[in-house]
Amino acid sequence: MRTELAARDGLLLEETHIVNATRWHRLTTDNLNSVRAGLGPRARLSVWLDLQPDVGAVLTALPSEWQIEFVWEAKDGTIRSVVVDETEYQELAALVAEARAARALPLYADERRPLFEAVLPDSDGVLRARW
Repeated sequence: MRTELAARDGLLLEETHIVNATRWHRLTTDNLNSVRAGLGPRARLSVWLDLQPDVGAVLTALPSEWQIEFVWEAKDGTIRSVVVDETEYQELAALVAEARAARALPLYADERRPLFEAVLPDSDGVLRARW
């Protein structure tokens, strides 16, 4: 992870600690240790390319069909996400009007390919998660 972060300005971490309960984190070389310390036990982790600062360009590039997961950094620095389809893009644009950065992720399993995936072992080093 540190090697990948060193090659990039940042990465996006999806932490799924129970099915359909996700938290998002923006990773940098400065905050990697603090984010790691706050991850839930047995969490499934997916690492994505970082959010893009040009939110307008992300909105413009949304597919004309299908559902996507739209992830953005709000003005207060929190990372949020929402699942939308093409009928909700106008509402999405209003929702993220003040976003600092964003990324659209595919929802379908055959298209959803993060850079890395892992499961967090327990504190004793044993992997007990069942994803």
